[in-house]
Amino acid sequence: MRLMKKYLMLISAVALAGMLSGCASDYVMATKDGRMILTQGKPELDKTTGLIRYTDERGNEMQINGNDVSQMIER
Repeated sequence: MRLMKKYLMLISAVALAGMLSGCASDYVMATKDGRMILTQGKPELDKTTGLIRYTDERGNEMQINGNDVSQMIER
């Protein structure tokens, strides 16, 4: 009985870790002036303002004009 509980806990922990790692893709945004911006999670475009909202490496919420971004790559 104890072995089965430990086995079930191990499987649950591995499954949870797999789900969490699959959800958090980071991105690199290249700007037209040559900067590379590393983000946590996928940046989102606000269609009404044209701004791209993202979270930087330090966890700060930031925005950049969508016209300034030349490329966005998942890393």
